[in-house]
Amino acid sequence: MKGSTTIVRRVVQSLRHAGLVASVLAATAMLCVAQSAPLAAAPVLRVCADPDNLPFSNDKGEGFENKLAVLLAERLGQELEYTWSSEDSGDVSNTVGEGACDLVMGYAQGTGLIEDTNPYYYTSYVLITRADDPDLKDVETLSDPQLRGKRIGLFAQTPPASILAMHGLVSNVKPFEVNPGESSARAAEAVIGEIASGELDAALLWGPIGGYHAVQAKVPLRVVPLVKESAGPNTIYPITMGVRPNEPQWKHQINKLLADSEQEINVILREYNVPVLNQKGERIAAGAALR
Repeated sequence: MKGSTTIVRRVVQSLRHAGLVASVLAATAMLCVAQSAPLAAAPVLRVCADPDNLPFSNDKGEGFENKLAVLLAERLGQELEYTWSSEDSGDVSNTVGEGACDLVMGYAQGTGLIEDTNPYYYTSYVLITRADDPDLKDVETLSDPQLRGKRIGLFAQTPPASILAMHGLVSNVKPFEVNPGESSARAAEAVIGEIASGELDAALLWGPIGGYHAVQAKVPLRVVPLVKESAGPNTIYPITMGVRPNEPQWKHQINKLLADSEQEINVILREYNVPVLNQKGERIAAGAALR
């Protein structure tokens, strides 16, 4: 377990500002509970979540992952119960006890740290600009020459940051950081605020975070999913739920439930302005199929 914790810490260090960090920390929790009893023996659906990380979750049940957890618990006929752990802790092994978690609601597929369900939505990083900016109104890729000379805000060590560097657009970049005790989602509020005020011309954020905060800005903002990049790291990701390994029946049950609830899930995501995509990177309407 000591070795697994070290690996997770290194992954968190590299992805901290990507908006996916909660998934990695949740993976640590799942590693700690791998030997717990099967769900069938429990009267509740136990979910690991961050208590202050909107739009994903909070301890008031206001996030979209909270709403998804309620939906699943109702359809399973279970009571919903949370184990809270902040994403900025870097190590939840001391706060999550054995058997504390049956599901991690948002988990980036393919890290190999815990078992994945089938993806229940696809999303991407986004480019955010002011809706009234005539220079950037048609920009859809980071290779667009209209971005040259523009002030762009982003978090370091994210895929869009690497793509900007490939196109020689780092000279006017303003990097942002997550302060101690602060979630990456909350830190994004400052980025959105500087676009609204005109201090920044554009920003690159993780889609669920950028979309959620953009609609709450003081001025209209344009949110463009980065789905047309022809070079550099991937900007589109399938999002799954994390489950304990070696429980195939539980995984199959959740996969079926996700498939049966697809329309309801998409509606919830769209309520939070999450850019929901299909596997080709095309934006889909609420209730439409991912495939």
